[in-house]
Amino acid sequence: MKTLTQIVLAELLVVFLVAASQAFAQQAPPPPSGSPPLFKGDKKGKGDDETVRSLQGQVTNTSDQPVDGAVVKLKDTKTLRVRSFITQPDGNYRFHGLSTNVDYEVWADHKDMTSDQRTLSVFDSRKQAVVNLQLATKREDKK
Repeated sequence: MKTLTQIVLAELLVVFLVAASQAFAQQAPPPPSGSPPLFKGDKKGKGDDETVRSLQGQVTNTSDQPVDGAVVKLKDTKTLRVRSFITQPDGNYRFHGLSTNVDYEVWADHKDMTSDQRTLSVFDSRKQAVVNLQLATKREDKK
């Protein structure tokens, strides 16, 4: 029969071996300097995505004064989804997260005035496109 001391020593040895194996298993050697990253390419910042762009501009009236409260509409010509932005007191608007693989139509409405419809094309390579809109013509109500 084993003595109590031998049993205690055996249990302590098992606990020590388990703890030691876990401690060594969690330590990974540091990567050598100059090695390639774990994933392909470097991590890009939020604004570095090559397939995303933004559109901004200013809405003015016929006297070239900024228009507060104009509704700027942006239509995705692929899905026909329309997003809108209400201009700030300085007449500025902005749309972020737009695909570079889609044409967009943009125009502004305010009271009984509207702007010409402008197109942001897939061939426009600007990451931050600027399209200013001028309210000029009377809006025709669609019946």
